[in-house]
Amino acid sequence: MRKKALLVAMIMLLVVVLGACGGGNAPANNAEANNTEATNNEAAGTETEASDLKVGFVTDEGGINDQSFNQGVWEGLQKAKEDFGIEITYQESNDANDYAPNIETLIDEDCDLILAAGFNLGDVFLEAAEMNPDRLFAIVDVAYEEAPENLVGLNFKAQEPSFLVGYIAGLMTEEDHVGFVGGQESTLIIDFESGFIGGVNYAAKELDKEIETTVQYVGNFTDAAKGKSIATNMYQQGADIVFHASGGAGDGVIKAAEENDKWAIGVDRDQNDMAPDNVLTSAMKRADVAVYNVINDYVTTGEFPGGTNIINGLADGETVGIAPTSDKNVPPEILEKVDGIIQQIIDGEIEVPSTREEVEAAKAAQ
Repeated sequence: MRKKALLVAMIMLLVVVLGACGGGNAPANNAEANNTEATNNEAAGTETEASDLKVGFVTDEGGINDQSFNQGVWEGLQKAKEDFGIEITYQESNDANDYAPNIETLIDEDCDLILAAGFNLGDVFLEAAEMNPDRLFAIVDVAYEEAPENLVGLNFKAQEPSFLVGYIAGLMTEEDHVGFVGGQESTLIIDFESGFIGGVNYAAKELDKEIETTVQYVGNFTDAAKGKSIATNMYQQGADIVFHASGGAGDGVIKAAEENDKWAIGVDRDQNDMAPDNVLTSAMKRADVAVYNVINDYVTTGEFPGGTNIINGLADGETVGIAPTSDKNVPPEILEKVDGIIQQIIDGEIEVPSTREEVEAAKAAQ
């Protein structure tokens, strides 16, 4: 009997302990109240508990595993989850018709902070932020003239890392002919194009020769077959290095480099792992770092940079640059020169072009 009574007591004690441990599982209405409190903490400048934060991500076309900026954002969220214990989720967009429903889904799922990647989502994201002032919004690659206090644009001086890889291409081309493959033609992708050509021209001036740069656009960020066709044609026409800024379509560019035993230059992430012997370097635009930094600041201080545009560049030291694997295929003496170019850009001694007009002006002034 004593054994039986002892067993019953132990069971009752276990139930009490488990009940206490489960006390954090609040009813749905309390969870909503906690989310609202987490959002209101921002206005009060108080610290936000990581466990209160749920972050949702709406991709642009190309999806979560596009090997480019969508994937970069998701990697930043995964690191934030690992470091702070936040809850993360995502909705993939196949085309523009998915943007608004995907945002609405994340709002319905009680996400406190909603992220998006790509200039194509700019207008619909702004509208969502204005209609939902109780939520926080952050978007990569969009700068707003006037953003509400719950919306921040995360942007990059994409022309700067593009200039660096262009300079490398200009020093390493053996055919004096390189190429650029863009995704959807836009101000943003022209930043990549202009920076790259500017770097090629800077190297050409240093070497006292002419280097041709062929430019062509895919028309989207998903058509890898077309990206491969464009790059293959460039290689057949004499280019030996092709830089792409075309999202998932760039997978085809890298495949073409591999099949033609030429060089490709990756974008956004370090893409050397896609073809280690054929990806010369990559122009890094660290969306993962930019996203992580915003979440880190909010989780630790309760502060959110709403109503602003954050512009990341070489001077920040962590958000743009060339891939860490560049030393696999780029000679050390060239990388040493690149270090000097980086410092000159930071110091303002080299003005990196971000438009086609600036490219022409810089070339004329050489």
